[in-house]
Amino acid sequence: MEKSLFERMGGTYEMRGDYRLPCLALPAEEKPVGVWGQRHLRYIRQHRKTLYTALWMGGGLHDYLADIDRQAEEMFFQLVKNYAQRQGITEQLKTENQMEWVGRMNNCKAQAEEVILAELIYV
Repeated sequence: MEKSLFERMGGTYEMRGDYRLPCLALPAEEKPVGVWGQRHLRYIRQHRKTLYTALWMGGGLHDYLADIDRQAEEMFFQLVKNYAQRQGITEQLKTENQMEWVGRMNNCKAQAEEVILAELIYV
């Protein structure tokens, strides 16, 4: 019997009762996609359908989202650090007045999140 296209491409079958079923498995996804990648996915699904379809059909969607997530994480930590330095938020302030330190750091995080959303996620 001639091999099917699936078998010629390296696929295998297993017998289940009287039926030959293909052994299918999804490729392992090495890179995790975090919150930034999920937000970008939601955006491109709704507003950039051509990009989403091209990435999905080409098999590069997961790698693309993982890369966006990595870039956003790095940018977030760098921006928070820079904003904290500019505003004079120090460890001394943290020990002297924790509530003020928390409020000011939350402000820095909110600013960094706005920048990332505007420049990386929703573009």
